[in-house]
Amino acid sequence: MADHAGGWGLSKKETTVERDDAEQTGKAPVVKSGATRRRASKKAATASSSSAASKRASTKPDDTRDDAKAPIPADAVEDDMLDDGDRLSDDELDPLDDDADVDDLDDGADDVDVDVDDALDGSDEDGEDVDDEDDDGSESVEDKPKRKEPETPKEKGAFVVRDDDDDDNLTPSGNPKRRVVAAGATADPVKDYLKQIGRVSLLNAEQEVDLSERIEAGLYAQHLLDTESDKMDFKRKRELKWAAADGKKAKDHLLEANLRLVVSLAKRYTGRGMLFLDLIQEGNLGLIRAVEKFDWKKGFKFSTYATWWIRQAITRAMADQARTIRVPVHMVEVINKLSRVQRQMLQDLGREPTPDELARELDMPVEKVQEVQKYGREPISLHTPLGEDGDSEFGDLIEDTDAIAPSDAVAFSLLQEQFKQVLETLSPREAGVIKMRYGLEDGQPKTLDDIGRVYGVTRERIRQIESKTMSKLRHPSRSQTLRDFLDQ
Repeated sequence: MADHAGGWGLSKKETTVERDDAEQTGKAPVVKSGATRRRASKKAATASSSSAASKRASTKPDDTRDDAKAPIPADAVEDDMLDDGDRLSDDELDPLDDDADVDDLDDGADDVDVDVDDALDGSDEDGEDVDDEDDDGSESVEDKPKRKEPETPKEKGAFVVRDDDDDDNLTPSGNPKRRVVAAGATADPVKDYLKQIGRVSLLNAEQEVDLSERIEAGLYAQHLLDTESDKMDFKRKRELKWAAADGKKAKDHLLEANLRLVVSLAKRYTGRGMLFLDLIQEGNLGLIRAVEKFDWKKGFKFSTYATWWIRQAITRAMADQARTIRVPVHMVEVINKLSRVQRQMLQDLGREPTPDELARELDMPVEKVQEVQKYGREPISLHTPLGEDGDSEFGDLIEDTDAIAPSDAVAFSLLQEQFKQVLETLSPREAGVIKMRYGLEDGQPKTLDDIGRVYGVTRERIRQIESKTMSKLRHPSRSQTLRDFLDQ
């Protein structure tokens, strides 16, 4: 090898001496990582640049260029790095001389890098080449490539409800905190429910029969466990428990596959006082009952049988919950029948049918039709706002039939004053008997016995006093004043 190998300034003699020293000491070579070896090689190249320039004068150019292209063995490079493992200070890093052949150094560095990479197996894969870093010689040997910090992964498959950009609501990495709803959730509960039940595929006739057989076997096994569990051995009890669990799974499968049937039937009863989701839940209760009662041996489809249980559960729930004032179930059925006939006659006649026409169509008395129509009316709140502004309520427009008209109240007050003046012309006992007998003071008329106990006389005596007093009041001198009052 020439005086400087590959531009690194390492003489063949120095390399041989260093190898002999390592063999005499018997020390095992130190294995260094790829990044450490590259830094050591770069320091060696910088430190020996001065000696390489001084030896150029005494060496032929042709021989030097030929020797520079010869690669350095991997063992020699490793032995050289063992002695030069310490980091060099800034004072020891001399700049390149102007007379040095930079092209030779670059070519030699490229050759050494290739040989080192080939010789060092299992080096650090994350390390980057140092050739591009030191082309201009402006960067320090201690600088390391900065790794890009991994970005915080964002939540996938979910809906971000809120992004807070305030400083108080930031994560340690600087990203805004997010409140995430479970994947698939929507703002519309009905739509979310329909999406969930749509994931279960429909069943054919063979699958319905198979599930029904498993359900029947599971119900029978559960019945045996509840009644005869003490008389069974462990093996028999385990088999029955397995059959009961399998029947429950089959029941759940049959239920989930027919939830869409409940939705289709519940749509017919919307707008009658119950929410759509409430109708669906009531229909699901009927579906559960249908699963438990279905007899697959009769050969009918499950949907045909379950429809009636679902409708029955929905109509019963509407009868109990839809109205503010509960109406009995049998009366609700009559009201619904009357409503259907009334709508049909409205289409046929082009007008509202009369109670007589409805009575003939329904074959019931007219009074019963009118009573059913009265029960079928929906109550309205008196506080229902009216108008666009809502400044008035429905109760403001309803007349109070129990209230006394102002004119009648004034007339009655005048008649009371006149009657009081007439009673003053009678004796105290006669006036008292008339007041208590007709309730003129407290509005509560009293019997003859009650008045007799007040005055300490018999009821016959009170009757005589009343008859005599009424004869006096009929006298023209008194009756003329009270004629209007007596007409009332």
